[in-house]
Amino acid sequence: MSNKSADTHSDAPSKISSDATIPSDSTQASDNQRPGYDPELQQIADYVLSYCNGDTEGKPSREAMDTARLCLMDTLGCGILALRFPECTKHLGPLVVGTQVPHGARVPGTNLSLDPVKAAWDIGCLIRWLDYNDTWLAAEWGHPSDNLGGILAVADHLSQQRVAEGEPPLVMQDVLESMVMAHEIQGVLALDNSFNRVGLDHVLLVKVATAAVTARLMGANREQLLSALSHAFVDGQSLRTYRHAPNAGSRKSWAAGDATSRGVRLADIALRGEMGIPAALSASQWGFNDVSFSHLNHDLSLKSEGERRLRLSHPLGCYVMENVLFKVSFPAEFHAQTAAEAAVLLHPEVGERIDEIERIEITTHESAIRIISKQGALANAADRDHCLQYMVAVPLIFGALTAEHYEDDFHVAHPEIDQLRDKMVVRESPRYSREYLEPDKRSIANALRVVFSDGTATDEVVVEYPLGHRRRRDEALAPLEAKYRANLTTCFPTARCDFLQTLFSDQAALESMPVHLFMHHWIR
Repeated sequence: MSNKSADTHSDAPSKISSDATIPSDSTQASDNQRPGYDPELQQIADYVLSYCNGDTEGKPSREAMDTARLCLMDTLGCGILALRFPECTKHLGPLVVGTQVPHGARVPGTNLSLDPVKAAWDIGCLIRWLDYNDTWLAAEWGHPSDNLGGILAVADHLSQQRVAEGEPPLVMQDVLESMVMAHEIQGVLALDNSFNRVGLDHVLLVKVATAAVTARLMGANREQLLSALSHAFVDGQSLRTYRHAPNAGSRKSWAAGDATSRGVRLADIALRGEMGIPAALSASQWGFNDVSFSHLNHDLSLKSEGERRLRLSHPLGCYVMENVLFKVSFPAEFHAQTAAEAAVLLHPEVGERIDEIERIEITTHESAIRIISKQGALANAADRDHCLQYMVAVPLIFGALTAEHYEDDFHVAHPEIDQLRDKMVVRESPRYSREYLEPDKRSIANALRVVFSDGTATDEVVVEYPLGHRRRRDEALAPLEAKYRANLTTCFPTARCDFLQTLFSDQAALESMPVHLFMHHWIR
C-alpha cells in the first residue's frame, strides 16, 4: 500500500475507444463521449480534500472533535467486548496462516499484525459484531463508526511506514478528523437516500465513506479520490436479505467489516493509477441511479424519473458527528433502544407478575415496524437482536438486556420470553414516525403499556430520546465511560484498563499521539 501519487487521468471530457454495447432494441450506436465525474462524487471528493487542510474555516468544530474522541473510545470498547464470542473471533487473522506483513496494522485486543485490507476487515468485524457501536438514523440507517476499521488499519500501517522511512508519523488528530469526515459522508448520504427501500444494505455507505477517507490518508489527489469513489458505487452492493426475517443471520455482524475492508482495497487500487468511472451514478441504463433507484416509485417525494437518483442535498461539514447516537445501555438494534429502556423502567412493577400479563402494548415508529417487528421462531442471536418484541420481553422479565441474553443457551432456558412475545401488540404512532425524520428532533420514540389479566394496567411509559442522543449527551457521558471500562475488563488486566482509560481523558494529548504508538497500547 502506497501513499505516493501515481500517474493520473484528467476528468475533462475526452473520447476513448471501447467495445460499446448496443441495446438490442436500438438502431443507434452508443454515444462514447466520456463525461466529467458526477457532481455528487465531485462534492464528496472536494470535501475530503479541503475540509481538514489547515484552513480554519474548513475544520471540524470542537464539539465534533470531542464527540469523535468519545466515539473512538466507545467503538474500541465494543470491539474488545466482541472478543468474548467465538463466532466472531473465528473470522480473525490472515487469510494464509503465518503470513508476515512489514509494518502490519494491529487488531486491538489481539496479537495480530495484518495487511491493511484484512486488518480493516477484522477491526470492522469486532466493532460491529454485538450491534453496540454508534448509530445514525434517517431515510437510511447505519453505524458510521464502522469506518474505523479502515481508518485505523490504514493509519497504523502508514504511521509505521513513515517512521521507518524517516518521516513524521500520522497522529491521532488525523484519525479523529477522518472519523468526522467518514461520519459526515455516510450520514449525509443517508439523509435523503433510502437504500433499504430498494433492498440494498446500508454498508454500501461504509464502503463509500471508507474509500474516500482512506484514499486521502494514503495521499490521493483529486483524480485518484474520484476514481476510488466511483469504483465504490459500481462495485456491486450487498442486499439486506441477511438483516430481515426469515433470513436474519450473523452476516449482518461482519458485513460492515467486509465493506470497510473493500473501501480500503478500492482506495489502494485508485492510488495505483486505476482509471475511474466518471458517470458511475448517472450513466443511462448502466449507472447506479438507473440500476438501483429508477424503480423507487413508492417514494412520493420523488415526483419524476429525473429525481429518482442519489441525492446529496445537505452541505458537508460535521453535522453527523455532532448529532450521532451512542448506544449506551443496550447492545440492541437502535430502533429498539427506547423500548428496552421503557421495559427496564417497567420491570419493578411487572417483573413479579409475568404470569399475569394478558397483553403488552408497544407504540412505535414506522421504521421499527418495518425492520425489527417479528413474529414466530427466532433462529439465532442475530435474529433476536433484531426483534423488537424480544428486546422488550427480556428487560421486562430480567430488568436488563445484555449480549449474553441473545445467545441460544439463554433463549432455550427461558421459554417465558417467547410466551411474552406472543402477547405483544405493536402499533404505529404517526407523530413518532414524523418526528423520527425531523432534523431538529431525530427522535426514536417507543412507548410501553402492560395490561394484566385482572383488568389492571400499568401507566404507559414513553421514552422519546434514548440515552446517547444529542439531547441527552451530558446524561450519557458517565454511563458511556462506565461502559468502556466494563468492556476493557473483559480482555485486559486492571493496570492496562487504567492506562487505556487515561488515553481518552485529555483531548490534546490524544490528538498529538502518533497513531502507531496508540495502536501499540492495544496489543494483547
